[in-house]
Amino acid sequence: MNQMMIRTRPFLIAEIGINHNGSLKLAKKLIDLAKKYNFDSVKFQKRDPNICVPEHQKDKIRNTPWGEMTYFEYKKKIELGEAEFRKIDKYCKKIKIDWFCSSWDENSLKFMKKFKTKYNKVASAMITNLDLLKLIAKEKKLTFISTGMSEMKDINNAVQVFKKNKCDFVLMHCVSTYPCEEKDLNLNLIPTLKEKFKCKIGYSGHETTVSPTYAAWFLGADYIERHITLDRTMYGTDQSASLSEAGIRELTNILSKFPPMLGDGKKIITKDEKKLISKFRYWKI
Repeated sequence: MNQMMIRTRPFLIAEIGINHNGSLKLAKKLIDLAKKYNFDSVKFQKRDPNICVPEHQKDKIRNTPWGEMTYFEYKKKIELGEAEFRKIDKYCKKIKIDWFCSSWDENSLKFMKKFKTKYNKVASAMITNLDLLKLIAKEKKLTFISTGMSEMKDINNAVQVFKKNKCDFVLMHCVSTYPCEEKDLNLNLIPTLKEKFKCKIGYSGHETTVSPTYAAWFLGADYIERHITLDRTMYGTDQSASLSEAGIRELTNILSKFPPMLGDGKKIITKDEKKLISKFRYWKI
């Protein structure tokens, strides 16, 4: 049987990222939103601003909802700490949804060892940080590797790290612009990646629409990650590239309908078709 015809609902990741703006209350509301629409997991980002904020960016002034501050101060303000993640861990267990983080540096990866999460994530920005990738791969957790801001050689280098360490992974096709224009999505890279690396493939979308996600699934992406927000006009770099509840509802509703539409690939005469045969076929077979 043609294996391409046998598809199930994709594994859905709700990327909360930093859309919580440093608020535990907002983080919980976003977790609730993901749970309401049957996402399999929610994902956050964890970084040490002392490491992850480039020196030339630290003193740049930003106007924020909390007043004027440097970019470094802003990044520290929205970073969730251990107390907040303890509560997130407890809350996710309570409502029965998995959670995990993309760790942007070694300190953050060590921090996440305090929690027994199932998955790891390599952010697109980190895909060429092979030292960090080696540490992630040694944990042997299923790891989602986003491929934005990279060339094929960069993806290959990352894949070799995970294969060498015998760590299961999913390559996530991604274009790292926020939001991404549909003309730049290059969704045909999904089957290309699948063929070249013989691995699990997913899609991490940053467009404002939902139809490209359907196309990604049809092209072979069995793991889907979309940023979510309560309001796309909220302050934050990722809010405009995220789906609000209306978009989430549309996305999950349509994705749930696709697998039954595909059937099993066997040609049969349906029960209702049989009723019509005598009506339309005037000859005897």
